[in-house]
Amino acid sequence: MDLDLALVRAFVATAETLHFGRAAEQLDTSQQALSKRIARLESLLGVGLFEREGGTRLTEAGERFEPAAREVLAAGTRAIAAAQGAGPTVRIDVWGHLYAPMRTVAQVVETLDGVRLEPGPARDWPSAAQALLRGDADLGFGRVHPLAGGRDAGLAQRLVRLEPVDVVVSASHPLADADELRPADLRDSTLWCPAELSRLDFLQRFADEFGLTRRQDGPNLGLDHLVRHIRGDATCFTLFPSDAPLPDHTDLRSIPLTAPTPLYAWSLAWRESHRHPQLDALLSGFTEVGRTRRWLDYAPQRDWLPEADHAKLAGLVGGSGDMVDGQGDTDDPCRSEAQLTN
Repeated sequence: MDLDLALVRAFVATAETLHFGRAAEQLDTSQQALSKRIARLESLLGVGLFEREGGTRLTEAGERFEPAAREVLAAGTRAIAAAQGAGPTVRIDVWGHLYAPMRTVAQVVETLDGVRLEPGPARDWPSAAQALLRGDADLGFGRVHPLAGGRDAGLAQRLVRLEPVDVVVSASHPLADADELRPADLRDSTLWCPAELSRLDFLQRFADEFGLTRRQDGPNLGLDHLVRHIRGDATCFTLFPSDAPLPDHTDLRSIPLTAPTPLYAWSLAWRESHRHPQLDALLSGFTEVGRTRRWLDYAPQRDWLPEADHAKLAGLVGGSGDMVDGQGDTDDPCRSEAQLTN
């Protein structure tokens, strides 16, 4: 049996939207033409893919077919790129946008030849994990942590950067003149979280670890909104990666945290059953750039990581616990890959 990619594409769009009209609009075709393609595909396969009574939903056969169908489309795209002499595009979802994740990825890609990225926004790690498992993305980049209910089963990740975190306060905050602060110094201030705290695993674990009971969260309305809130409230603070750009530093103070220094863990993630042809090149690129810029320096007596991030250090940490040349004792870009488990 030969599968027509146009029929598969019609199925994937409909499975994604669960609405024939929206799927047709997405494919720039008529609903009638889309329905005919789905019917043709069902006839070829000899199974029904959608239930149409009381709304559109996948049948059991449709649910089984969906991940493989996405792989078929991805393979078709790669085949076209190869035939045309173009390197395969890497679809990479990033999250944690306030912390500018693409600045780290860009520093690596600039050192590599022939790697073409197609960045995509992810709302958070759970949504990025879902996109990877569906085949909608080849790679994810951001802070990875275990997901409840086995929602990350089948994914692998590699830690690529540990970034020190500073505290950001307004110039009128009582601690604004300090050269450095300890996490414990913040107990009389309110941690401002730029989204629902339940979605911000790192901030929640930081607050729990250091006894910061004053917490306030709100909708993520972007970096400018976050900065305005901190600037206008002398009782609040937030955390920010030390190298991430802050807009308009006027009336803001960014102060290093010490004793210990919190580290924000950036990782690459991908589906175990689908290693993109450019994955090893990217992993090697992160290894080389990370070694030069000491992205994986870590000393347990000096730094703090959430417990969920400790497993990511496996294969990267020398016997003493300190990083060796910023990359541990291995040059193998694949040695430190870890399967995501709960």
